[in-house]
Amino acid sequence: MRRVFSSLLTLVLTGSLLFLGLALWWLHEPLTLKTHGDSQVVDLEVEPGTTPKGVAEAIVMSGAKTQVSWLYGWFRLSGQSRQIRAGSYEISPGTTPRKLLSMLVRGEETLKSINLPEGLNFNQVIFALQSADYLRPDTKGLTGEDIMGKLDKPGVHPEGRFFPDTYTYAKGSSDLAVLKRAARAMDKRLEAAWAMRQPDTPLRNPDEALILASIIEKETGKPTDRAAIGGVFTNRLKIRMMLQTDPTVIYGMGAQFDGKLRRRDLLTDTPYNTYTRGGLPPTPIAMPGRAALLAAVQPAKTDALYFVARGDGSSQFSATLEEHNRAVNKYIRGR
Repeated sequence: MRRVFSSLLTLVLTGSLLFLGLALWWLHEPLTLKTHGDSQVVDLEVEPGTTPKGVAEAIVMSGAKTQVSWLYGWFRLSGQSRQIRAGSYEISPGTTPRKLLSMLVRGEETLKSINLPEGLNFNQVIFALQSADYLRPDTKGLTGEDIMGKLDKPGVHPEGRFFPDTYTYAKGSSDLAVLKRAARAMDKRLEAAWAMRQPDTPLRNPDEALILASIIEKETGKPTDRAAIGGVFTNRLKIRMMLQTDPTVIYGMGAQFDGKLRRRDLLTDTPYNTYTRGGLPPTPIAMPGRAALLAAVQPAKTDALYFVARGDGSSQFSATLEEHNRAVNKYIRGR
């Protein structure tokens, strides 16, 4: 009888050790993934309120070739099953069950990014957001006024109110969330720039600084010219001289602009035509970056009132109309 009992005990211990060894091997063995197309990863969505067993089922259904019972058992035995966070994840090659649970508990969601470069106008920003991968287009069908209302900025014109930068987001995030971050970033950048303004600036408030910065952004071909361009426009504002800047005319034309600016366009009055109206236009015309904001409030000290593109991205600056006309003949007309 003792021999039988001893043999059974040996079998049980051997089986337990084998099971333990298998479990340890499984925990550290990369999961086999069933991917689709050119993708090398498996996308996993964990919805809020999903049970630990539901998470295990979602992992297998997403393309990880393993047993639901094993995953669920591991979640329970780890003591961390209730700490798994909802979110969007990517299971990449080489991911072990142990590493997978750590990722889910830490909430290491898959982050995507979108770059909103300087100089984009509001419509271009919205198009970029609505076209971004895995970003929920909640702005679709909304007017600019509607969008600003949802961003807690009712009555604020949307143009230029978002800071150009690269923004990261989790899969399934709302484009409104990205816009809110960009709006807050611009508020902070504009506030900081306005605090650094020169005492003799003709700008009366931060909004005017934002408008001028947007013009500088669109007029600058070479970064080293930015402050000087700011100086030209500042000089013109001080003596109440027309700004006469093409980008504002183009902005005012909207969809009518076909890529070529004609003389009749410069003579057609709109609120944004700085050839027919004095001072700044009513709103910004694009998103200015930090350098353009600083160029608006800290322009270069210059006697220049004119500038013309040289054709290589840089600008030729002139203090008199006679000098400017010579520069136009040289760089534009080729005389």
